[in-house]
Amino acid sequence: MASIFSRIVAGEIPSWKVAENECCYAFLDIAPLAEGHTLVIPKKEVDYLFDLDPETYRKLWDFAAKVARAQKAALPCKRIGVAVLGMEVPHAHIHLVPLQSEADLDFRKPKLELKPERFAEIAQAIALEFDKQ
Repeated sequence: MASIFSRIVAGEIPSWKVAENECCYAFLDIAPLAEGHTLVIPKKEVDYLFDLDPETYRKLWDFAAKVARAQKAALPCKRIGVAVLGMEVPHAHIHLVPLQSEADLDFRKPKLELKPERFAEIAQAIALEFDKQ
């Protein structure tokens, strides 16, 4: 059975997409640590990031860097934090989290609850900045 992320890429499950190319897909985390918390995934379903083939691995990180630049331009933050945990979904993914401080990247803290309209605004703002690059 396909992972939830593969089902998102296939359009079977809705997402707040911020960017996409032939290899990768980026969408807002529905339980964000901060507004704009984005997940970046390869479209190819591979469980563990370091099991990706070298070309896909490189393309994923290049894509993630472009998404992070778009987040930084679209959202008020000091930095974009990066985390690779990969324990909760069997599909390689990178968390990009807008930060004001290092404490903002604590996955144990309560997640934000945003209204759909706010998710849509954030996704659109990041997507617009992504398209400018």
